[in-house]
Amino acid sequence: MRRALISAACAVTTVTALAFPASAAPNPTQAKGEVSEYVVLYKEGVSPDAAHRAVRSAGGSIVRENTDVGVATVRSGNPGFVRAAMRERALDGAARNRVIGEAPKTPKKKAADVERTVGTKTRAALAGKPSKNKEPLADLQWDMKQIHATADGSYKKEPGDKRVLVGVLDTGVDGDHPDIAPNFNRELSRNFTTDIPTDANGAEVDGPCEFKSCVDPNDWDDNDHGTHVASTIASPRNGLGMAGVAPNVSIVNIRVGQDSGYFFLQPTVDGLTYAAKNGIDVVNMSYYVDPWLYNCADNPADKPEDQLEQRTIITAVQRALDFAHERNVTLISAAGNEQVDYTKTNVDTTSPDFASEPGEKPYERTVPASCVSMPTEGEHVIPISATGPSTRKSYYSSYGNGYVAVAAPGGDKVDTTDQRPDDRAGIWAAYPERLAKARGELNADGTPKTPNIIRSCKGDECAYYQSIQGTSMASPHAVGVAALIVSRYGHRDRRNGGLTLDPRAVEGILRGTATAKDCPDPRTFEYVWYTQQDGKWVKHTSTQTCEGSKGQNGFFGNGIVDALNAIRH
Repeated sequence: MRRALISAACAVTTVTALAFPASAAPNPTQAKGEVSEYVVLYKEGVSPDAAHRAVRSAGGSIVRENTDVGVATVRSGNPGFVRAAMRERALDGAARNRVIGEAPKTPKKKAADVERTVGTKTRAALAGKPSKNKEPLADLQWDMKQIHATADGSYKKEPGDKRVLVGVLDTGVDGDHPDIAPNFNRELSRNFTTDIPTDANGAEVDGPCEFKSCVDPNDWDDNDHGTHVASTIASPRNGLGMAGVAPNVSIVNIRVGQDSGYFFLQPTVDGLTYAAKNGIDVVNMSYYVDPWLYNCADNPADKPEDQLEQRTIITAVQRALDFAHERNVTLISAAGNEQVDYTKTNVDTTSPDFASEPGEKPYERTVPASCVSMPTEGEHVIPISATGPSTRKSYYSSYGNGYVAVAAPGGDKVDTTDQRPDDRAGIWAAYPERLAKARGELNADGTPKTPNIIRSCKGDECAYYQSIQGTSMASPHAVGVAALIVSRYGHRDRRNGGLTLDPRAVEGILRGTATAKDCPDPRTFEYVWYTQQDGKWVKHTSTQTCEGSKGQNGFFGNGIVDALNAIRH
């Protein structure tokens, strides 16, 4: 996943009693009368009228509401709003809305630090001439070969059904990209975010708005992460570039991430409930909900108001996940790029990654396994770890026995003979031409300047692709296989005339048809790789331990997904 990777390990239970400690003081930095924004959680079963009265009684006004799961964005000039809200019986939680806060002066170390690794080797030029059965860049797709999503594999037996709808909860999708447009469902696509040019102190967040409303169109991606994900899932077989895992299914852009890569609570809740109410069959979630990588209900390292905020995030996201699962949405998420075991106690130095008050910044805290990253550790979610070309678990991929469900190709640019980065070991997928131009990555004639970008042309039409790595790239491979499963075994959806299948059946087939892979020998494995810094090669190491058996372990879960096995019967 991008800035938003994902994390941790155990099942999440819904928190019901969220009493705010009497000792907690009002926000000391909010002046009387100054308006701040919050996300408020209604108590389950309470009427909307009662919840509205409670919000007003606490001194707030509702600006956005999701009645399906009882979550609202509220503005208030009351410095003690959170404490007042927790005195109301109709309300169950409150979190400061990070959107109006201060971005850290030292930005969070994003997933992009892993994903954007650029190889230093010279990439051999490709002829780019399509054969009868293969797309022009198919030879670059070691990932599709690893899971048998090829012209001679799953494409021949089940390329996917247009009626299957795959929701990409991400930074947006370039619906005009030539290798996405044929499968892009513009009518159903939605954007649940508003660009945030700067924070309250003038520091840049998303940068200048491209549109007057600061709300990007439904076919727009200013980040490129969502476009790459969508391409891996369902780029068509059209004689241009490359094909995705399920080249005939439909892509729906359900944008919940900012241009900058931040993913906030309300858009996530809104995106999930939208997917549930509009017949989406599978969703990809390659991120975690900001500002906490791990959400802890009662970590002594956190202030009382931060504990409440994290409990609110857990409960609100879980309600949305439950809502989607009950309506036959298969929920798939990236396992995280922190290269840690989420079933163990870890140290978090990145949270909160977006401050709600001046001076707030990330701090080091010990987080037990009971702390959870949302949505990946939510109930009903299928977490995916990443593999490299050799089928080893990627060096950056987080793991954990009982956490990881299955593995999928995510790229590992140092899974090479000399442990030096090579873009050919990443995952190639669609890249918006507009961004390539804006970032100065193209020559005057349109050819790429950097080895992690490639161009494919068909007549006068050209498209661009980039090589990146991450569990964000692994998750969409599993999503593509899940979409093939729904295509193959689904039944008519009376709600919209499409296809549908119980998520429990989808998960059972996904796990049951994966290729089992044992832990490395020895189980405690030392990863070694090199990166170039100031013209010199610098050695890196990471020691990681795999627990479990061949059929179920912390590195690969039940195994590496297999598109052909999944639809063989």
